[in-house]
Amino acid sequence: MELLDKAVDIRQGETLETNRLETFLKDSIPELKGSLTLSQFPSGHSNLTYLAVIGDRQLVLRRPPFGTIAKTAHDMAREYKILSALKPVFPYVPDPLVYTDDPSIMEVPFYVMERIEGIILRKELPKGLDLTPSQIRSLFERMVEVQYELHSLDYDKIGLDDFGKPKGYVERQVSGWSKRYRNARTPDAPDFEKVMEWLAANQPPDSDQPGIIHNDFKFDNVILDQNDPMKIIGILDWEMATLGDPVMDLGCSLGYWVEKNDPAEVHMMRTMPTHVEGALTRREMVAHYEKISGRSIDHFDFYYCFGLFRLAVIAQQIYYRYYHGQTKDERFKMMIFGVQILEKAAVKLIESA
Repeated sequence: MELLDKAVDIRQGETLETNRLETFLKDSIPELKGSLTLSQFPSGHSNLTYLAVIGDRQLVLRRPPFGTIAKTAHDMAREYKILSALKPVFPYVPDPLVYTDDPSIMEVPFYVMERIEGIILRKELPKGLDLTPSQIRSLFERMVEVQYELHSLDYDKIGLDDFGKPKGYVERQVSGWSKRYRNARTPDAPDFEKVMEWLAANQPPDSDQPGIIHNDFKFDNVILDQNDPMKIIGILDWEMATLGDPVMDLGCSLGYWVEKNDPAEVHMMRTMPTHVEGALTRREMVAHYEKISGRSIDHFDFYYCFGLFRLAVIAQQIYYRYYHGQTKDERFKMMIFGVQILEKAAVKLIESA
């Protein structure tokens, strides 16, 4: 049974010029032999990810999306920097190989890394991956533990002390994401004002134990060993990583978390198998993080509400590009319904807080 993530034909409008790219790759990685073939990983809604095969070597290329993008978004150099800094101390990152911002090659900055081949869990458990409820629980706990491993790294020691500003992090996140939502709002989107006002009024203090945070830590960015699916071997998509409050990172993970007993409309936007028998609930995720970290997590409602809101902003920014004709990717058309569902969930949480 096929369990591995597969690249497919490149979507219309997202093809790359291969001749210049092949020359650049062979000049930069001299051991490459053979002709370049390109395909595309179909998942993901932000930076584009391609499989570049040259001979028997499998590489992954990351570049910004096509169309108009914010000046500060999709920073390939920044993403490449954190991979380079983390690789020696955090074994779950892919090996970064080369970065360039030379516009003569692809017009936009991009980087290439080694491929980590394995199983990636998406909306449903893949057929052929038969895990007991006990194994599911252990795998979910392991995911929390790897996230905490990241949070525990000494960012000064590995040269990432300038990678973010932990002081004032929570306030900047609330105000920054609120501004992004207002800028990306379309006429068919909810206003989210009640949620933004509540978040602004209920912010916890800055963490006294800041760390490196991934900001998109979830199962479809996690790679499992195909020979031992209980083993995590890779973490992908580092474009939003920074220095900040680790519990905010956990809250962002919980924003994606759809439990078995959540309302039916919430299940419509589920993208990972967080509902299966044995899966940890959101509260159990927090409890396990508290156990392994020794930290007491207060303000759970704030962190979870922020996770829901931030996810809605991301979805709205993606939908904005589709709404204004900046992309033809039909997957983005449905994002507005996710934004509406997330707004209802956030308001319900606030009213019960």
